[in-house]
Amino acid sequence: MTRKYPTDGLFTHSNLVDAWRVEATKPVSYEVRICDDAFEPANTALLEPAPPAGTRRRRFVVVDAEVERLHGQRIRQYLDHHEVDYRLYCVEIDETVKELTTGEDIVRAIDEFGIDRRREPVIAIGGGVLMDIVGLVASLYRRGTPVVRVPTTLIGLVDAGVGVKTGVNFNGHKNRLGTYAPASLTLLDRSFLASVDRRHIANGMAEILKMALIKDARLFELLEHHGPRLLDEHFQGERWAAGQVASEVVQRAIHGMLQELQPNLWETELERVVDYGHTFSPTIEMHALPALLHGEAVCIDMALTTMIATSRGMVTTGDRDRVLAVMDSLELPSWNDLLEPRLLARALEDTVRHRDGLQRLPLPVGIGDAAFVNDVTSEELAAAVEDLRRLGTARLHGAALEGAA
Repeated sequence: MTRKYPTDGLFTHSNLVDAWRVEATKPVSYEVRICDDAFEPANTALLEPAPPAGTRRRRFVVVDAEVERLHGQRIRQYLDHHEVDYRLYCVEIDETVKELTTGEDIVRAIDEFGIDRRREPVIAIGGGVLMDIVGLVASLYRRGTPVVRVPTTLIGLVDAGVGVKTGVNFNGHKNRLGTYAPASLTLLDRSFLASVDRRHIANGMAEILKMALIKDARLFELLEHHGPRLLDEHFQGERWAAGQVASEVVQRAIHGMLQELQPNLWETELERVVDYGHTFSPTIEMHALPALLHGEAVCIDMALTTMIATSRGMVTTGDRDRVLAVMDSLELPSWNDLLEPRLLARALEDTVRHRDGLQRLPLPVGIGDAAFVNDVTSEELAAAVEDLRRLGTARLHGAALEGAA
């Protein structure tokens, strides 16, 4: 006999049970909020919730060391202004140290400072790698500590800072250890992008391009017409019209991402269009470290899968050329020497294991839509690699001739 729970307070020989099923639900709610200046003294969003009457706010703040060098004084002035008892913990962070040991160091520092895990959320200020590591630490510390995120890179604003996945690399694999743990609040402050170097702005634009290709044709057109200027201006919008474009591009990318994530936060449905660009890129990225950034690896994956889609008649050659031209205009790579059929076949095998025995490979359908396939072969991969190599060589030759003229 199986019961969900005992119905009475006493057991007798006749009503003993040998199995129980416990069922419970937990509502999940988190907020992603555009915030023009998170560290303006009049803005208290970062310090929610308020402490009990008569007590000071206490916050453990994890900040990317480069962000601290550029913005540390402003961050400290903000916290001092609000009389916060805080520890600012700086981390030299990039993909090469996205490891469990880095998370362990953060945990030790939290222990030294001491926090009330219910009323004193950890604050994470930095790029996507920092968001992932601090998110993992917070989800594990005392089985769940609130975290407030302030992404300072474009990839953090439109990708790593808006979802619920956390993770670190392990055993040579991308994000092999991780959790699903939403931040209580994410504040999106575009002003940080003014100090981000050009390559990292382009890196984030790869994730925006991903959303455009599989979901939002209008977003693609904005990148096609305004992408280089957005890159030049670091999404700051030096002119009124340019500011509108920057805002629309960021908001459309975030809205599209959240629209896909919300009904499937725990990825129970494995056919996810936002996995576009993330089939081969984890393997490419890990093999190329530290030469390739995450978005650059994603862009190479998208170039390859665009070639597969073109060979299947899902994308016209005209649209293929538009896609590759936008990649060029955003200063993103569409080729890497790691595009070797055997490595790509192994990457696909690993993805199949991750996606419950099927490829579930999203491919673009035109520009702004996608479909899933499960029948990509090694031969097809090899042909796509050769097509991309040949096309890239032809484009470089054409550009050289144009420059000479």
